[in-house]
Amino acid sequence: MNMPLAKSAQSVQAALEKKGLSATVVELSDSTRTAQDAATAINCNVAQIVKSLIFKTEKTNKPVLVLASGPNRVNEKLIESYVGEKIIKADANFVKETTGFVIGGIPPIGHKQQIDLIFIDEDLLAFDTVWAAAGTPNAVFDVHSKDLLEMTNGKVISIK
Repeated sequence: MNMPLAKSAQSVQAALEKKGLSATVVELSDSTRTAQDAATAINCNVAQIVKSLIFKTEKTNKPVLVLASGPNRVNEKLIESYVGEKIIKADANFVKETTGFVIGGIPPIGHKQQIDLIFIDEDLLAFDTVWAAAGTPNAVFDVHSKDLLEMTNGKVISIK
């Protein structure tokens, strides 16, 4: 018998359905808080894991979402060149207020507030299927990388 999804994971499932995607949120017994944890729990390549990282613009406090491939580090200076101002890593309160989710479970969609500055790591497009967080540190969903583009309206860039 399947256990019902946690409330946060249910909200991500609803957001996926609203976008017309057939992706299904699953909650795993193992943690998916880090990209390596997620890859191990799912049994996939760590590069197929979508890390949802929230930054904020330093002067205007706008949220910036970077969807990065698991092993990649974000070149913040590069992101700043697209945004037009300095960015800083968002703290846990800003992340929760903006997205409605806690760090380690931030999905690419379904946020509390609209995020207009979204950047997608071009390395994710090398895979047909990628895995993203779904609202909790152990909930995920798989999605075609092209659908990740469509559902977020993100700009594809090299983040490294």
